[in-house]
Amino acid sequence: MESIALVQANTAIAIGLIFAFAALGTGIGFAMLGGKFLEAAARQPEIANMLQVRMFIIAGLLDALSIIGVAFAALLMFANPLLGPLG
Repeated sequence: MESIALVQANTAIAIGLIFAFAALGTGIGFAMLGGKFLEAAARQPEIANMLQVRMFIIAGLLDALSIIGVAFAALLMFANPLLGPLG
């Protein structure tokens, strides 16, 4: 019984770290992406529309990466595969 509680406690810590690093990474990525977009649009305003389309594509990929982390954390939260050998 103690080993199950230990695995669940460590899993809860891992889930918190996954959420924290996914949010941190996404925030830093969006900040860099927005900053570089504004710099490029200020230098060459005539290509701002093309850059905006590419920025939104990269933003979607950046969001997808954090969603994958959230899905992995949900897997650990609701269907923990680490508890299988203990049960």
